[in-house]
Amino acid sequence: MAMSERGPRERMVFSAAQLIRRDGVASTGMREVAVHASAPRGSLQHYFPGGKEQLVNEAVGWAGRYAAGRVGRFLAALPEPTPSRLFAQMVRQWTDEYETAGFAGGCPVAAATVDCAESTGSTREAAAAAFAAWTGPVSEALVDMGVPRERAGALATLMISTLEGAILMARAERDVRALTTVAGELGPLLDSAVDKAL
Repeated sequence: MAMSERGPRERMVFSAAQLIRRDGVASTGMREVAVHASAPRGSLQHYFPGGKEQLVNEAVGWAGRYAAGRVGRFLAALPEPTPSRLFAQMVRQWTDEYETAGFAGGCPVAAATVDCAESTGSTREAAAAAFAAWTGPVSEALVDMGVPRERAGALATLMISTLEGAILMARAERDVRALTTVAGELGPLLDSAVDKAL
């Protein structure tokens, strides 16, 4: 859905996620979110009576749902889904962004975790829930590809945590090297987990 087709509340949650992924929680102000969302400043209190904490938590939740939804779209784009190809698609989303738009943005869930995990319990919980919302569909996709269920959850965690680390390194280095490296190195391990007897 285009930004203009969203209502003011949806626009503010989306804008908060975009600003957090670029600047972190501490540097993202409520006024800045309203301006980015083209929403009246007075609507912030109306839609987010819990203030910035509520808005951040909702932006983190949105990011988790977005990442989860991308899993299905990645799978639909693969003529022959395999664990390595799914992971390569997950990585490619970031290499494409960084090669075309630069390295300004990262994962809003990671940014909120770094900024708030120790200071704001509700945001830490929102981030944990967002990672779980993303890990679940990855795990289910692996099961559908023939990875035993008892191993799929651990591999989904490995995929997401590896991707998050590579995103941080890519931003620090201003280079996609870490992303392309993890896709190449982790792919064979993921494919080896498929039960050939299924």
